[in-house]
Amino acid sequence: MLRIAVLGCGRIGRMHAANIAAHPRARLAAVYDIDRQSADAVAASHNVRAADTAEALFASADVDAVLVASNTGTHADYIEKSVAAGKPVLCEKPIDLSLARVNKCAEAVLSKNVPVQIGFNRRFDPGHRAAWQAARSGEIGELNQVIITSRDPGMPPRSYYEVAGGLFRDMVIHDFDLARFMLGEEPTEVFAIGGRLIDPTMMAELDDYDSAMVIMRTRSGKQCHINTSRTSTYGYDQCVELLGSKAMVISGNRKPHELRRFGAAQSEAALPYLDFFIERYREAFDAEIDAFVQCIETGHAPEPGFEDGRRALILAEAAMRSAVERRFVNVSEIG
Repeated sequence: MLRIAVLGCGRIGRMHAANIAAHPRARLAAVYDIDRQSADAVAASHNVRAADTAEALFASADVDAVLVASNTGTHADYIEKSVAAGKPVLCEKPIDLSLARVNKCAEAVLSKNVPVQIGFNRRFDPGHRAAWQAARSGEIGELNQVIITSRDPGMPPRSYYEVAGGLFRDMVIHDFDLARFMLGEEPTEVFAIGGRLIDPTMMAELDDYDSAMVIMRTRSGKQCHINTSRTSTYGYDQCVELLGSKAMVISGNRKPHELRRFGAAQSEAALPYLDFFIERYREAFDAEIDAFVQCIETGHAPEPGFEDGRRALILAEAAMRSAVERRFVNVSEIG
């Protein structure tokens, strides 16, 4: 049984702790959070200990690996400490909001042969994975276009925006990774339009966006369009469309059930999409943990790995520059 400790006991940390506890080949070893009350609550629910410090978990002989679900500002530090202790780490995205800090962290990671997996869970969604396999198998012919729709159900509070690092680094970074995954090639050019369409006043005050569209192109000419919004009144909207020379595949949205109602006032009325990421990507989060366990068991490289996290941030930086400067940005300008 792989003994995994969780750092961070907020919403996503609580979910990860439960997923680890339920995994047949893993065991939740301990938890830590700067908020001791949160840590104690998660520890009590799984009958494990709450550590006094994060460092205690890195030094602990009864912890084999670490899952980092703490605030973004701690991610790079915790990755470095975990690698230095020889403990494989699964870290939520992003690695850091600063590309310079990520590049420095990369030096520490590359100097050690310790697995580092980044939490881009959407790669593991069954529908998204099936679309990826359809492209790789030749079922759709030559892949020409990737279209990603990614819309949150509602705006987070101002306090969230103040530390999130901006729409492209915080939200769209998932889509940048998914685009790379689906394309099978690195985007070389990025064009982005950022909008303040939902809450113009707050977005202007924070110099951020609540809506965006991104166009990317690879060296071979493959195209990708990402459209994203902080608000979708009909639920969490997550779709991926792959257009090939022979066929098209779509990985669509999820609803609580597929009942549709027909009547005099309306036809084909159905429930809204699932509420948010934990519900929508339930199976993906489970598969993500399983992939982490497997990479440690087999010695295979983690997927997605540290470099995937770094490259997604590079695309986010390119999109931010494009939105500000209103031009195509060559990815080589960023890193």
